[in-house]
Amino acid sequence: MRPLRFVALGDSLTEGVGDPSDGAWRGWAALLADGFGDAPVEFINLAVSGAQTRDVLEKQTPAGLDLEPDVVSVVIGVNDTLRRTFDIHAVAARLDEVYAAFTGRGALLLTACLPDPGAMLGLPGVLANPLARRQRAVNTVVHALSERYGAVHLHAAEGEWLSRREMWSADRLHPGERGHRQLAVRFHALLAEAGVAGGAGPSPEPEQPAPTRSASLRWLATAGTGWVARRCTDLLPQLLRLAAQEIRHRARGTSARLDLGASHAVTAALAALTVTEHRAEPDVA
Repeated sequence: MRPLRFVALGDSLTEGVGDPSDGAWRGWAALLADGFGDAPVEFINLAVSGAQTRDVLEKQTPAGLDLEPDVVSVVIGVNDTLRRTFDIHAVAARLDEVYAAFTGRGALLLTACLPDPGAMLGLPGVLANPLARRQRAVNTVVHALSERYGAVHLHAAEGEWLSRREMWSADRLHPGERGHRQLAVRFHALLAEAGVAGGAGPSPEPEQPAPTRSASLRWLATAGTGWVARRCTDLLPQLLRLAAQEIRHRARGTSARLDLGASHAVTAALAALTVTEHRAEPDVA
């Protein structure tokens, strides 16, 4: 029998950004693979920094299906929220297609909901709120589809770990080694409950010290400025319009309408998937 094959799809979080090891990124998925238990595990990481749901559907999924995984993780969506082209209907349709493709082949699916980037970056409310609304929409879709496809789902969008500085890398957007280990430990616990993983699992204790405040400032002054510039070129004009909308609704006392509109969009996106699914079912005489 071949080893259990674990294939990871996603963006920089799953690629391992924030957890350097031996001159490369490691990350939660690799840590999880090493801690599955006594059974041998073959791990392939297809995640790419900057990936969006479209990239996962069009590039990573075909490659992942060819590998015939026993376990597949699909953790994606934050980069979609940081683009002016964000469309929750498109995100939902892509995730539905990806989840269906792997579970249809018998793979066990791992998913996670994620914290919103505006809060992690400490943006002011009028800028952070639109991003938070988008991330909540993505998380709601992931929750619903994870239940539909029987995924092992990790609630990573909330909890004490988000506010603990030692969990995060210098950029404040990606977990540091301790944060990646926390994700691996929590996924292992869920897999153990499902009877897939055994043993003690990954260690929660890091091998390297957490980044210092000066390291964070150095990142902001060097690589961080480039990251912000690239994102702002695409998102900033729209984000400023969203912030202006936020200010107008706040002044009128109608901010709840923005949340309600986002909620209705998610409901419509999930309903559209249900309609499409029903239409695809053959008629039974």
